Amino acid sequence: QSHLVESGGGLVQPGGSLRLSCVGSGFTYDGFGIGWFRQAPGKEREGVACISASGDRTNYADSVKGRFTLSRDNAKNTVYLQMDGLKPEDTAIYFCAAGTNYCATPGRPIERERFGAWGQGTQVTVSS
Repeated sequence: QSHLVESGGGLVQPGGSLRLSCVGSGFTYDGFGIGWFRQAPGKEREGVACISASGDRTNYADSVKGRFTLSRDNAKNTVYLQMDGLKPEDTAIYFCAAGTNYCATPGRPIERERFGAWGQGTQVTVSS
């Protein structure tokens, strides 16, 4: 059974940094692209970033481009989302999901429908 667990969320001041982790088990982790999504209260879940199975391609939503960086360590079944220059509008629950490599190509949409296994999420709050 596929299982994903996010960690690393918390409360940070504007301009600060956090690193989220997504650990997978129960499936061939290095065979799947990993996407990060976020959902703020009262808003739709939106795609934030996507990394290919091998880690050779990444793609970011315009809202986070230049501030967020994806990497992965398949030996540890882990994807990292480094978030720098955080803004109050980044406040949301962040989810990782396993699925397609499609969204890892820059310019393509990061769509939740292309992902089948989801974690429970980790809260990120950016506030002074």
